[in-house]
Amino acid sequence: MLDHWVVAKFGGTSVSSRENWHTIMGVCHRHLEAGRRPMIVCSALAGVSDSLEELIDKAPRGEHKPILKRIGDVHRELAANLEVNADTLIGPLFDELERLSRGAHLVGEVTPRLHARMMAVGELMATRLGAAFLSANGVSTQWQDAREYLVAEGGPLLNARQRYLSASCCYDAGGEMRAKCEALSGRVIVTQGFIASTASGDTVLLGRGGSDTSAAYFAAMLDAERLEIWTDVPGMFTANPHIVPSARLLKSLDYDEAQEITSMGAKVLHPRCLQPVRDSNIPIEIRCTNEPGIVGTVISADAPEINAQVKAVSTNTNVTVILMETLGMWQQVGFLADVFACFKKYGLSIDLVSTSETNVTVSLDNLANAMDTAILEALTAELECFSTVRRIDSCASVSLVGRDIRTILHRITPALVFFEEIPVHMVSQAANDLNVTFVIDQEHAARLVEHIHRELFENIRNPVVLGRTWEDIFDKEDPEDPLSGGGRWWIERREELVALAEEESPLFVYDEETLRGAAARLLAMNSPDRVFYAVKANWHPGILQIFHELGLGFECVSPGEIEHVFSLFPDIAPRRILFTPNFAPRAEYELAFERGGWVTLDNLYPLEQWPDVFAHRDIFVRIDPGRGRGHHDFVKTGGKQSKFGISLDLVDRLVELASRNETRIVGLHAHTGSGILSTGNWKETAGILASLLDRLPDVKALDLGGGFGVVEKPGQSPLDLVVVDAGLAEAKAAFPNVEIWIEPGRYLTAPAGVLLARVTQVKTKDDFHYVGIDTGMNTLIRPALYGAYHEIVNLSKWGSKKRISANIVGPICESGDVLGHERRIAAVDEGDVILIGTAGAYGRAMSSEYNRRLPAAEVMLPPRRG
Repeated sequence: MLDHWVVAKFGGTSVSSRENWHTIMGVCHRHLEAGRRPMIVCSALAGVSDSLEELIDKAPRGEHKPILKRIGDVHRELAANLEVNADTLIGPLFDELERLSRGAHLVGEVTPRLHARMMAVGELMATRLGAAFLSANGVSTQWQDAREYLVAEGGPLLNARQRYLSASCCYDAGGEMRAKCEALSGRVIVTQGFIASTASGDTVLLGRGGSDTSAAYFAAMLDAERLEIWTDVPGMFTANPHIVPSARLLKSLDYDEAQEITSMGAKVLHPRCLQPVRDSNIPIEIRCTNEPGIVGTVISADAPEINAQVKAVSTNTNVTVILMETLGMWQQVGFLADVFACFKKYGLSIDLVSTSETNVTVSLDNLANAMDTAILEALTAELECFSTVRRIDSCASVSLVGRDIRTILHRITPALVFFEEIPVHMVSQAANDLNVTFVIDQEHAARLVEHIHRELFENIRNPVVLGRTWEDIFDKEDPEDPLSGGGRWWIERREELVALAEEESPLFVYDEETLRGAAARLLAMNSPDRVFYAVKANWHPGILQIFHELGLGFECVSPGEIEHVFSLFPDIAPRRILFTPNFAPRAEYELAFERGGWVTLDNLYPLEQWPDVFAHRDIFVRIDPGRGRGHHDFVKTGGKQSKFGISLDLVDRLVELASRNETRIVGLHAHTGSGILSTGNWKETAGILASLLDRLPDVKALDLGGGFGVVEKPGQSPLDLVVVDAGLAEAKAAFPNVEIWIEPGRYLTAPAGVLLARVTQVKTKDDFHYVGIDTGMNTLIRPALYGAYHEIVNLSKWGSKKRISANIVGPICESGDVLGHERRIAAVDEGDVILIGTAGAYGRAMSSEYNRRLPAAEVMLPPRRG
């Protein structure tokens, strides 16, 4: 007899492969065998919601067909893998999506009501395929439409976007829904997250991430035994592990703590999902689809009580800060009521508030409020009736979360030294004594989180609350693990590398096969017309020789790099060299023109002050796209705070100067940053550059820069070049007379290089371990400069258990000479060979002789025989 219900929600990545659907099937069997009846709540397939948002954006302009095809292909591919019939199961839904797209094109807009209908198709198609797979494999399954059970609550203060795109539902327990579900013949119910309906039958959405909320509603309405959230991570961590791989798993939390952590930016759970289960005292278990055996975070009313302690450093981006200042508010009765009424009028929920005698500052969570620019502008105009208003976009909140946090403020002060360097827009201490929050510019958030986490958690050991680190969970090195090798070329050449290091250390080693493989992947892309290698990443002659043979061009940023290329390849065609200097003197531009390469300008000053240098020349111009991306603030090369590029508002002046000098602008260039793993970056950049073509009719090439990211940290997914290529193909189709150029450097060389060093000393302070090696920040400065993460292993004991957690340090007389913090490695002895991975880019190129210590030498490994 199945007397108890359990609700299991599976996110986008968890429903996107046959392997994961086998995991879901296993979860169903486990619950059925234990006497529990499962309801499976599913999100849309990974990436589909983003594609649907893109479809909604482009359908009014009639640009929807390529996106529709992409959405259809993703679902048909999964259907083929699941061995179910796509046409029968999702054909009608896809036809509906096509009709809705055509309708949007005809009327030239997508209303919030239509937006909701189009977005809902993602969840409906995913669950149709999954339910059919379970049924075909012997699981008694019933597909149900979530809109028949979840009905949105109305409200007079909600605008149309909030009513249709960020709805809330009632969730009374033990009512009609449970009786209806128990009457169904299928033992397993498969339904959708994210979607609901109005009382009149219109489709509405629960907001992005709303599948968690759907599952919580269902759990409350079924009076479930528990709610399981299955995702690509095993739980909540002390920080975002994609920023801080040494973040620790939080084994147990109470509802209040979980609410604070999620509200302050943790993406594992949607904040709105906690209230329904809290009201019904239903525990939540967070589980990992790829590691179903791991017991993740448990959230319940029975979490163990501990002394005051910071449990997490959370960050929330997409925050807007509004500052209102006037002397008229001082002792003015009702001023705040009048001001806050404006926010109420536009249906905006205020997140944080800070007041003084003449200033009120508030923050708004843009995603939670489903805001658009028009609403913000209308709000600002109304607030200006009461005060001087300043709006700061692109902010982030960084929160320290923990119970009784006021009692430990003195212990967290060392972590706040970072604020000497960056402006703070707001500081807020929660009235419930659960968090202290700082609102800063978004570009500083990741670095601040890394800094605070290191200060607060490197010295904490609490096995009741804190579990294993992210890298310990996902970075496996045990010899019995069949996946331990992954794609790391150096494992197969371990003995060869150890022998090299024992002969000479420290040593950079580069693998020719890996270099050629990376180049081949880029050259296999259909959309880029030319690929230039960014020489600054690594100018080793052997590396440049390989790329020269393969036909790549060379992007240079200095005369030294230009001359280095010509010295290696005297007969190289000059147009295979692209010169992209920054704040360079006049003589460097003259040299580059003399050498015959392409010359890029990233400032108007040279055209204004040295017009004769550029007269009658063909040039490229570097445009600042207005925002930067990348793994660290220092490698983001777009936005007002970056020194690179000409801002978009100066393009008219650029046109005027070029015309006056008879200078032809034949190419546009942009580069947003380094280490980017989001596939849409280059397509977006292409769109920004292409928007200038009407004003710059001589442009024949759009150079989208580099920044192609590589996997560095445990749990990261590689950049999908197929998706990048598909996005660029759309740009080429829209602008067929313009070439697409790219100039990746780190993508080509980083994975191909490792740094080998020998252990010199080990040290233990209490239970903290230090492993000293024979080189440091003089050879590899990226960890100290960027907080960059490089994989570190004890190569001499590869395959041994990781016994210790240690800081890997060098001999340089600087406290920042740390190559890796809190790394799990096999126990070390003096003389062991330590390998530092992904060191083939910006390693030797940025080395120095600081402390008069020579940096590592370099060697190229030939291809393996056989």
